[in-house]
Parts: sequence; C-alpha cells; structure tokens
Amino acid sequence: MRSWVRRLGRGLTVLIGVAVGVALLMFFVVNRQAPERQETAVSATPVRTIEVRPLEFRLEARGHGVARPAEIWQAIANVAGRVVERHPGLASGTLLPEGTLLVALDPSRYELAIAEAEAELSRLDGELSQIEAEEENTGRLLALEQQALALAEQELSRIERLAASGSVSTSRRDEQRRSTVGQRRAVASLENTLALMPARREVLQAQREQAEVRLAQAREDLSDTRFEAPYDLRLSDVEVELHQFVGSGQRLFQAESLAAAEVEAHIPIGMMRRLLGAVLPDEPFGQGLDLGERLDFSAVDAELLLVGAEGIGWSGELVRVASGLDPATRTVRAVVRVDHPYRGARPPDRPPLQRDMYVRTRLTASSPEPRLAIPAGAVHQGEVWLVDADQRLERRAVSVAFEQGDLAVISAGLAPGERVVVDDLSTAIAEMAVAGQRDRNLEARIADQALGEEQEEAQP
Repeated sequence: MRSWVRRLGRGLTVLIGVAVGVALLMFFVVNRQAPERQETAVSATPVRTIEVRPLEFRLEARGHGVARPAEIWQAIANVAGRVVERHPGLASGTLLPEGTLLVALDPSRYELAIAEAEAELSRLDGELSQIEAEEENTGRLLALEQQALALAEQELSRIERLAASGSVSTSRRDEQRRSTVGQRRAVASLENTLALMPARREVLQAQREQAEVRLAQAREDLSDTRFEAPYDLRLSDVEVELHQFVGSGQRLFQAESLAAAEVEAHIPIGMMRRLLGAVLPDEPFGQGLDLGERLDFSAVDAELLLVGAEGIGWSGELVRVASGLDPATRTVRAVVRVDHPYRGARPPDRPPLQRDMYVRTRLTASSPEPRLAIPAGAVHQGEVWLVDADQRLERRAVSVAFEQGDLAVISAGLAPGERVVVDDLSTAIAEMAVAGQRDRNLEARIADQALGEEQEEAQP
C-alpha cells in the first residue's frame, strides 16, 4: 500500500512539473517580443585629395657635362730665336692680367731685317725722285727741241722754194735737209725718253712695294718675338725655359681665358625636345637658315651645380646646341656659357668654374600654355583614383605626357576641378565610400614645383 502511494506521489510530482513547464512556455510564447534590429553604419575611409587645375609650368631639361674654357691660347712660335725674357710667374696655374709680357725672343736679326728694308725703301724713293726730275728736265728739253724743229722746218721750206727757182745751190738745200733730219732725230729721242719714264717708274714702284712687304714682314716677325697676354688668363702647360732656342712652329705654353667658361651638357633627347618646343618658332624652317638664328635661347635659364660639392653652382646661358648627337650616349649636346667664372670666387668654399669640373646642368623655360600636373605617385599604371560628388572612389585612366621631378603632366583623362586622391590606399575599390580632405598645402607645393621654385631654393 505504501509503495503504491509513493509511486502515485512521484507521478503527481512529475505531472505537476510538466504542467508548470507547459504553463510557463505558453506564457512566454504569448508575451514574446520581436528582436530589435540595429544597422551598423559603414565608416568612410579618410583620404587626402587635391583639386586639378591648370598651372603655370616651367619645362626642365637636365644633364651632365665637363667644364672647359671658352677660349684657349696655344702660344706657338712663328719665328725662331733664343729666349731672352721669361716672366718669373710663367708656371701652370698662374693668373696674369692682360698685356703682361710672358716670353720674349732675341729680336736682333729681325731688327736688322727692318733696317735693311728701310734702306732699300730709301734708295727706291731716291730713284723715283730722280725719275721725276729727269722727266721734268726732259720735258723742258723736248719743248725747246720742238721749237728748234719748227724753225728748221720753216727754213727747209724756204730753201726748197729758193732751190726750185735756182736762187740757192743744191748743196745748201741738202745741208738744210740734213740739219732738219738731225733736229727731228733729237725730238724723237727725247719723246722716246719721256715714253719710257712711266715704265721705269712702274718698275721702281713694284720694287718699292716689294721692299714695303719685306719691311712689314720684318716688323711682323719682330712683333712675333714678344708674347703678351691678349686677355686676363690662367696658364696651363708651360714648355719653354730662359735661354732656350725655339724653332718656328714650336709650342711654348698654353693659357686659358678668364672671361668665360663653357659646359657641353649631354641631355636626353626627350627632355631637350620639350624644352626647345617652348622656344621654337611656329613657322617651319626654310632651306639654308641657321637654327641658332631662329631659336630664342634668351628664354632659357641655365643653372650649373658642381657634382660632389653641395651648394656650389653658377648661373649661365644657353648659347648653342652642338651639331649632331653624342655618338656614345645618343644625347643632345647643349652648350652653356658662364661669363666671368672667376668673379666672386672664394676658394675653397666657392671655387671658380675651371677646366674638367664635372657639373650638373639644369635648363628651364616657361611652357607656352598651362599644364595639368599632379604628383607622380598618384598615377598607378596609367590610372588615378578620383573622389566624385557623392564622396565615392572612381577609377580613371589618364595619359601622362611626361614626368618632371615628382610631378606627372597629364595630357588626357582629367579635367580642371576634379579631385585626385594622393594617398596610397592599401585597399581601394570603385564606389567605396571615402571622406575626401583637400590638401591645400600640397597644392601649393605642386604649384611651386611646377614653377621650379623648390629646385631653385636648393641652388646657391
């Protein structure tokens, strides 16, 4: 009996538990609430942008070259002689002013040649004076003889008439004829003498000219015995000593002008084409016209920097473009001239531009029209990222005309006013939401770079 009661009690307990569970379940089902839905907002990636705008642009062409003097004097003896004077500072590296006597040869033989030529001229001048006097005297004698001939002719005519009438003997007539013929001979002789005077004068004039040539040559040889500095110069190689005998054609020394130096810079063709495009005339070249006369090289600024020495440089001017390309590097050879390279020199801090210095050359010229320039790092394999009006990324293909420094000049694909992303995005997807922040400081730096001002600040 008790076991049955216990079993009944456990059954009732289970039933009561089940009933309570079902009741609770029904209560929760009836009173359940729908779960709240929360949408997570998508965060926009912040990016830096610049606004594309046309910029005043200075085209650049860069290259390297070796400095050389604009003018070199090779002192070579035109005459032979012994060295009787030698400047005490005649050594490599010495700076000497214009007009300084550097070397003098023995002038004695050339002074004797001058004296001999002058004596010859004096003799010929005397003979010419004698001819003039003879010509004047012969002219006077000829006038007298012509008068005598006229009288003899008259007398002969009279005697001929008398002889015809028998008033004068034949012997008298023949005597007058002989006298008249003799007078005619005298007149003819004087006329021949006068006729030969111009020929004699021409011979003497030719001899005098030869003597003048010898005199001029002797004076030129005498002047060639003295070697004076034709301009302010710096000596290079010296190969002559005092009392040394030098022959004609022998080299004595070499000197370099201090007035100007030149650098033949080797510049890539592409750079030089862009630069010359800014100074080339619009009309085509005609046949036979000199290219240098048609190019406005004054519009090109030139700067030189000494390689291996920070902060040492010079300003110059582009004077010409050498004919042809360099056969080894296939580069254009642009010649830059620096006037007065020794002016303001303060070695060793600021040395002058000297022979064989290796320098970097930078040529610049204003672009004829504004250019669209963006940082070269913003171009990724011919494409850029833009931020549109809805603050979303847009991929755009662009055409890069050329790169200059850190800038890429865009020829197609961008329009003024568009915003270009300048950050290097690790993950970039088209239509991705971004928060574009305009970097005005970067825009100002790009404008300065386009004008070359940042590079100029680095120049001395």
